[in-house]
Amino acid sequence: MGRDRTQVNVLTATDAGLIGCTRCGKVWTRDHSYCERCGAKLRKVDTHGLQAVWAWWLAGLIFYIPANLYPMLRTATLGAEQKNTIVGGAIELWRHHNYGVALIIFVASVMIPIGKFIAVAYLALAVGNEKRRGGHPHLRLFEVVEFIGRWSMIDVFVVAILSALVQLGFVASIHPGPAAASFALSVAFTMLSAQSFDPRLIWRGPERVI
Repeated sequence: MGRDRTQVNVLTATDAGLIGCTRCGKVWTRDHSYCERCGAKLRKVDTHGLQAVWAWWLAGLIFYIPANLYPMLRTATLGAEQKNTIVGGAIELWRHHNYGVALIIFVASVMIPIGKFIAVAYLALAVGNEKRRGGHPHLRLFEVVEFIGRWSMIDVFVVAILSALVQLGFVASIHPGPAAASFALSVAFTMLSAQSFDPRLIWRGPERVI
């Protein structure tokens, strides 16, 4: 038989008049301005912080569009130049039977950024709802977003390494395209968006489902 789901009241640190440190997790009374354990500045839980989340999120989305429309890599071989976008580069690698590298580039540069955009937007919308309930699924999603965010720069690293190693003058040379800067900025802005998100908002609300 399935377990019954009942509503119970859970006393949070905010409801108890306390402030939790976002760095070490220790809670203090509201008359403390700094954490005496780690020295971090204490900030109360406030949904106004979501404005920064949305601002960085929108900036990242704006730069992600040209990152996929313009060439990420410019390759010159014996005077003939070839330009590839992120998706075009992954397709070209697939055609040359470099399946592993093509999948890594596609997942890290397309699937992960898009998934991160969706996840951050979902979390911001969820915690912005005053009547929302639950917490553990949202917390796990936030931890996943923080973990996968660092892998989004793989494409930029590949371009940087190739540009530094393959410089043979007229014979062959590789240069980053205009999309490289846009993609790097998009990743940086989405990372700032995730870092601006206060995970304590996940637990805001008087009731939880168990």
